[in-house]
Amino acid sequence: MFTVWVIWAGPGQTSHGLDTDDVGYEVVSAHRTVVHTQVSVDPGTTAKCAVQVLDKSYTIVGWKEIRVPASDQRTRSITTPVNTVSRGVTGLIHDCWVP
Repeated sequence: MFTVWVIWAGPGQTSHGLDTDDVGYEVVSAHRTVVHTQVSVDPGTTAKCAVQVLDKSYTIVGWKEIRVPASDQRTRSITTPVNTVSRGVTGLIHDCWVP
């Protein structure tokens, strides 16, 4: 069992210091919400994030995958316009990962 853990936790299983913070959102119209977030990742590392907009029933009404380009800065402010199928009431980062 120990051998399995070592293989799983071995090379390639790093988070690259990836962290996100939801800063806010603006419901621009019934079909568009702008999501403001901060993404922190090790300098020089590219990340991808899935941004979602939810309606009052917590149903996903908008979804967009974004690329966070590599930078010499650890933390970046990201503004993401998301088209929606109906009016959203909140917007946030669903998940981020290093491809």
